[in-house]
Amino acid sequence: MTLRVGVLISGRGSNLQALIEACAKPDYPAEIVLVISNEPKAMGLIRAQGASLVTETIEHQQFEDRRTFDNSLTASLEKAGVDLVCLAGFMRLLTAEFVNRWQDRIINIHPSLLPAFKGLNVHERVIASGVRFSGCTVHFVRADMDAGPVIIQSAVPVHPEDKPKDLAARVLISEHESLRLAVRMIAEGRVRVENDIVKISGVTSPANGLINPSRLN
Repeated sequence: MTLRVGVLISGRGSNLQALIEACAKPDYPAEIVLVISNEPKAMGLIRAQGASLVTETIEHQQFEDRRTFDNSLTASLEKAGVDLVCLAGFMRLLTAEFVNRWQDRIINIHPSLLPAFKGLNVHERVIASGVRFSGCTVHFVRADMDAGPVIIQSAVPVHPEDKPKDLAARVLISEHESLRLAVRMIAEGRVRVENDIVKISGVTSPANGLINPSRLN
């Protein structure tokens, strides 16, 4: 049975595009049945429409509070028969009511190795901190911002000469790969949550660690 995915976006839809390309492959076990944007001019809507996906704009400014906005999101997602909600650059905080309604059926991708560097301006803060690795995290969503059981993480080296845009571009490549893999594993029934920790069956982990810097000149 194919997993029915609803994707929420606010901007350019780069991660959405990665999922669109994955779902276009005949052996990928998920399909995007709805794309919702809270921004009517989001580039991601153009990407979705170009792939002949069903799209909807639900502008948060048109609602009196977060609860009524979230209720509208849920109504559209349920009408489309969505199994899994994917936040792909969705720049709105969701209410606990919404998150609980989709408990363990809503995922987010964040451009850091959570729980480090939650929130915005991640790459600027990573570089300013002097850490040697950053990366991305796909996780199940909880009511607290950028919190929830981790499904998959990808480590990306921070280079001494990096500007925020350089690091962002490097992390984005890993975001695309990680999101596609996470959705596939969920669709294949490999992922379960026990005591707020994700357990995944039939997978392997890297044998060795990464070191940065890796050598002397």
